[in-house]
Amino acid sequence: MKKFWAGLLLALTLTVTAVLPAQAGMISQEDEISMGRQTAQQLEAQYGLYQDQAATERVNRIGQSLVAVCDRKGLPYSFKILNTDDVNAVSCPGGFIYVNKGLMDYMPSDSELAGVLGHEIGHVVKKHVVNQIEKNLWTNLAVIIATGGRDIGLAMAASQVLSAGYSRTDERGADKMGFKYSVKAGYNPYSMLITMYKLEDLAQKQGAPNYGLFSSHPEPAEREKRMKELLTPLQVNPSVAPHQDSAEVVDGSWHFNITQTVGSDKPMYRALSLAGGLYAARERGPIAPEKFIVDDQGDQATIYYDEVQLLTLYPVDAAGFDSVGAYANACVKILRDWAPIANARNFVKPNVEKIK
Repeated sequence: MKKFWAGLLLALTLTVTAVLPAQAGMISQEDEISMGRQTAQQLEAQYGLYQDQAATERVNRIGQSLVAVCDRKGLPYSFKILNTDDVNAVSCPGGFIYVNKGLMDYMPSDSELAGVLGHEIGHVVKKHVVNQIEKNLWTNLAVIIATGGRDIGLAMAASQVLSAGYSRTDERGADKMGFKYSVKAGYNPYSMLITMYKLEDLAQKQGAPNYGLFSSHPEPAEREKRMKELLTPLQVNPSVAPHQDSAEVVDGSWHFNITQTVGSDKPMYRALSLAGGLYAARERGPIAPEKFIVDDQGDQATIYYDEVQLLTLYPVDAAGFDSVGAYANACVKILRDWAPIANARNFVKPNVEKIK
């Protein structure tokens, strides 16, 4: 019997040597990319890709702008849309990142998508899936032996980790990275907080606290608290003052009032979008009033400062005006009045490099 167990131990040891690195922490980047690519192919086979070139290019543009400021650039990052209405996103090892069509419908702004994509990039940067596979070395060895190959086995192990969900520690780490990257890339610093609020609304609406992203992104109240702690050092101006059925963007005596809910965007969320967008505009230097512009599409109009998206307006906002575009132009005049107030303040660019 002793010879049997000794022989079995030797066989397992030789198998480990053949199919896995000698010790945890040694799964190579090549292995990571290979298993991530296979996992990505499985997702695409299961759900299919959303066939909208403009939407795909937009997601990739936002994603690559975050990659440019991330802490792990040497990976073949790709950003695609899965053709499913679930409000979710997923990152495979090696940088293969997906958002669902349902998430894009629910979070239409570039900044909200940047917050989600930054979070998923954070998982890749911190190698959360790889670390979990190595932590469960012997369990994953059994999977690899059963599937008859290292590459297939590692891909299956990655899929199992993604299905099981990340730990709270990993989620908090990805939140920090997502916040850091979205701010460094010039997006609205409130983007991730807005996303958390909206996911919590969706969970309550569905009557399921583990709906969508919450199935692998737990503890919404705690995550919101930690996100506010990350926001505090930025001292974002203008500020947002919530009221019962509206919200105000305020800077001294200047204010901008938002009263209407549009889709999933409550007045508070729209006010946070505007306030954070104005902050992102101020990061670029002194505010030039003529850079506030309107993209009028007839049934809606979006206000920009240069290419910084500030606020999208709809017919429900424009009561008393001939068109949404006319109301948007009136709003631009109010925003231009904010310029001298912003320029009079000493602006200190935040050092987000301190976020680890």
